[in-house]
Amino acid sequence: MFSNQEISLNLPKFFLIMTREEIIGIINNLLIEEFEISEAQLMPGAHLKNDLGLESLDFVDIAVIVQKEFGLTLKGEEMTTITTLQSLYDHIANRYNKN
Repeated sequence: MFSNQEISLNLPKFFLIMTREEIIGIINNLLIEEFEISEAQLMPGAHLKNDLGLESLDFVDIAVIVQKEFGLTLKGEEMTTITTLQSLYDHIANRYNKN
């Protein structure tokens, strides 16, 4: 019935186990691609608004991207506590690893 060949599934990323470093890499790539932020700006302590120039509507886009990439829904009140890149990393990694 089945052979000894590997079965490959194309699962969304949020079904896979990811390390913190992989999560950070995905977030950084999304910020570079979607918001044209340079890699040099992506320091953990960078303030999302003041240093990276993200605006209120950008946070809506981030929430949509996080839902698509990680299967996590970010609520408005959660987004108000995320002020630095490090807090974004931490929030997503902590929530993702609980799922």
